[in-house]
Amino acid sequence: MVRFGIAGFGLHAVKRLMPGFAKARNCRVTALSRRDPERAKESAREFGIEHAFTSAAELCASPDVDAVFIATPDAMHLADVREAVRHRKPVLVEKPMAMNPAEARLMVDSANHGGVLLGVAHVMRFEESVGWFCERIAAGTIGKPMLARAAFVAPLLTSARTWIGDPRLATGGPLADIGVHCFDTLRYILNDEVQSVMAQATYDSHWVVEASGTTLFRFASGTLATMSVSARAPYQTLLEVIGEDGILSAMNALNVEHPITLDLRRGFDVIERREVLNDRAYTAQIEAFAEAVESGKPFAIPGEEGLQNQRILDAIFRSVKSGKSETP
Repeated sequence: MVRFGIAGFGLHAVKRLMPGFAKARNCRVTALSRRDPERAKESAREFGIEHAFTSAAELCASPDVDAVFIATPDAMHLADVREAVRHRKPVLVEKPMAMNPAEARLMVDSANHGGVLLGVAHVMRFEESVGWFCERIAAGTIGKPMLARAAFVAPLLTSARTWIGDPRLATGGPLADIGVHCFDTLRYILNDEVQSVMAQATYDSHWVVEASGTTLFRFASGTLATMSVSARAPYQTLLEVIGEDGILSAMNALNVEHPITLDLRRGFDVIERREVLNDRAYTAQIEAFAEAVESGKPFAIPGEEGLQNQRILDAIFRSVKSGKSETP
């Protein structure tokens, strides 16, 4: 049984992580950290967690913590990961991994030098809907992928995570916060690497960071893909891949709360239709990391994957500024 400490026990921990841990078979939460000591104690009481700390450093030093889940704001990830590595604690860090590729590189190098397991919490890779896309594409069901698209929009102005619009704490607006889900999922299901990007973004008076954005990706195999994200729209996601022999598509494919209908179509004919739930994605993610901790085997999403996503994000933001195609 792997004992986790959650650094940055906020909305994400309450809404997503703790329900995931509640169903996990090989791990549990024994500690948390929040900057406010009273709120830390209150959260610990509410969820029956033994230890409440006010810093990631204290949490990482606890002998009752075997592994650390970093859920603090993006700007704190580097220091928190380094703290976990210093205490030789395996560490799973939320996406986006860092503020920039240089920070992500430091995390990877630090973990490798210390011989510590470092993973990135790209939870969409553990969703049943995403797995279905992977299987069908790998099996050649739709032939060579020609086009793909992913979209993720949400009303983030009303989010309790108020820091996500602050450029001192967040890697970016929706291009980073939810966009990284989109292009990481595209990389995963296509089993392909981004070669270049062209991006645009819009801004408004509410945030310094972007309010909406779109990106065109060229993959190494020649597949063209688009990503559209916004922090100013009702919640919705979309995933679609168009191949030479068929189309895979699903509305709200990346959500973890509501049923998803997956369609395989050829022309106007539906060849396969399946309904799935992604409600075990967070549980599957932490179980997989705990298994890697216990077995000494690699985690499915190592730090190097997070580093590559940071390079892609960096290219996206450079393209927004330059108006030109950029390479990761």
